[in-house]
Amino acid sequence: MKTFPVLDPTLLGQVGRGFCALAVMTKAPQAGLVKTRLVPLLTPDEAAELNRSFLRDTAAAISNACCRRPVGDAASKSLPLQGSASHREAATTRAMGIAVYTPVGSEPLYTDILPNNYSLFPQRGEKFGERLYFAAEDLFKCGFDSVCLIDSDSPTVPAENFATAVELLNTSDDRVVLGPCEDGGYYLIGLTKPHRELFEQIDFRPCAAREKLVSKSNCCRLDMTLTMPRAYAACATNCCATMFGPISPRIRESLYASSSRRRSYSGVL
Repeated sequence: MKTFPVLDPTLLGQVGRGFCALAVMTKAPQAGLVKTRLVPLLTPDEAAELNRSFLRDTAAAISNACCRRPVGDAASKSLPLQGSASHREAATTRAMGIAVYTPVGSEPLYTDILPNNYSLFPQRGEKFGERLYFAAEDLFKCGFDSVCLIDSDSPTVPAENFATAVELLNTSDDRVVLGPCEDGGYYLIGLTKPHRELFEQIDFRPCAAREKLVSKSNCCRLDMTLTMPRAYAACATNCCATMFGPISPRIRESLYASSSRRRSYSGVL
């Protein structure tokens, strides 16, 4: 069975210099614990399968971004080769796909979801803001130069957006990069330093999240960039009600598989 390395912030030498962590925040897709707002429109099992489809698409896009060769001057900023294939690859990708997951013990559930080049990292903290901050702080401790925290509810975001975030973070020692969504929220926040204040007393409702985060960034006098292309946030409710953006074959298949409830959302497929 395929297994993934689990990163440990207390260990040195896990990550080479110059890497960005493209870290998707995820709760293990267990029936009854994910996408619960879709029940009873979907059964708990169907909602969990939809969650798996979202995560597969997001993880695949992140993996594709990690395989991109840096553009422009960045292509010449290779890491020193140290003999192994992994170090030679690291010299060109400059990013790693990470699944920041909960709960601990659910690692086997990601076997058929994540690409082979992923690593796992356990979440800690109680409130959502704490989990985001601790994920960033711990990933920096692992040795990453920059960190992008990515939601798992925007499966239509293309790999180019993630690659753009990595490049933008490489241009400053202290920068915040935000990937905005049409609903007023954001699908990505990129950091070169773990600014705790960005995640404290923040309203994470989509209609207010981005505005509050930008305001907090301005108050802290941080260099924030919002030049990344907007992406439709394919939230779970919208997938079953009205789809304004593209829908992947994987998600389409998950929705159609729920044959007993097909009439509820057949008009959007």
